[in-house]
Amino acid sequence: MPATLADLEPDELARLVADWGFPASHAERTLRRWYSGCETEDRGHRMPAALEARMAREFPSAVAPLRVQTGADGTAKLLLSMGDGRTVESVLMPDYRPDRAAGCVSTQVGCAMACDFCATAKSGFERNLSAGEIVEQFVALRRAAQTIGRRLQTLVFMGMGEPMLNLDAVLTAVRRIADNRLGGLGWRQITVSTVGIVDGIHRLTDTGLNLNLAVSLHAPNDELRSRLLPMGRRHPIAEVLAAADRFQASRGRPVTIQYCLLDGINDQPDHAEQLARLLTGRRMHVNLLRYNPTGTSLRGVDYRTSPEAVAERFAGVLQQHGTVAHFRRSRGPDIDAACGQLRRRQLSGTV
Repeated sequence: MPATLADLEPDELARLVADWGFPASHAERTLRRWYSGCETEDRGHRMPAALEARMAREFPSAVAPLRVQTGADGTAKLLLSMGDGRTVESVLMPDYRPDRAAGCVSTQVGCAMACDFCATAKSGFERNLSAGEIVEQFVALRRAAQTIGRRLQTLVFMGMGEPMLNLDAVLTAVRRIADNRLGGLGWRQITVSTVGIVDGIHRLTDTGLNLNLAVSLHAPNDELRSRLLPMGRRHPIAEVLAAADRFQASRGRPVTIQYCLLDGINDQPDHAEQLARLLTGRRMHVNLLRYNPTGTSLRGVDYRTSPEAVAERFAGVLQQHGTVAHFRRSRGPDIDAACGQLRRRQLSGTV
């Protein structure tokens, strides 16, 4: 028996509902309402009380809100508890438009990538999330958006964990979230991020799913990248970008290159020159990120945010070389918004 409604396709639930002695037509309406994040019945489509009770008994929620922190900028970080007591983070980010919001979901409990400036790396890897647990994060974010009068417009798989190392569950979750009969978000509203797992990028390309790809580069050469992202020793930048080229050619939309600026580490003009050379001839967009400090790293480094003037100079060098680059607005520095921070504080007993 599936653990949650998020584990079911409409035809699977229809068969179950029929087996329980109720009209199968209740199944699709049940799923549509559940994915919508709306707790109330559709007017004119009230389920029999016995079926409602059976649904609640058979399919309890796979996640439960444990803590919500809301920042001055409206960003909300949700700490969610899984059925086994493990926790993950999801984030809701208000858009510039007052009626919209973006969401970010996790794909693993912890992470094995050991990126040196990431808070999630400090807690290590525990397990993969199921497709249902990923989908339930999306539903939780959709409900959170509704409570502040917004609509969840876009979703990124960019939270805790490396999506390409849990790709089967990620793809199942993406299909359910995008499917018009279920989540209805739409394929082009979804972005899957990776630190550069080359075989995963190729697998994603081969699915033909019309979503977006983001690659976390964070350094313009292999020597520096392997210090910041240990998996860089396994996947050189040239191989990562070649895989991204193939994805982009198959979709016709630019791949996003994520680059987190770290004071005195990867933010100098020569780093920008190197990055611009890497991207020459590639119609990719660079997303420049301002770092949210997370304390001493696994290697004993206290990474700091690049000063504003240094960050602007870096962006200027890229733009001089014709590289499209924008700053992603820093979110929730007052609420442990960097990936893994809130969970780490919860594990340490400081929240």
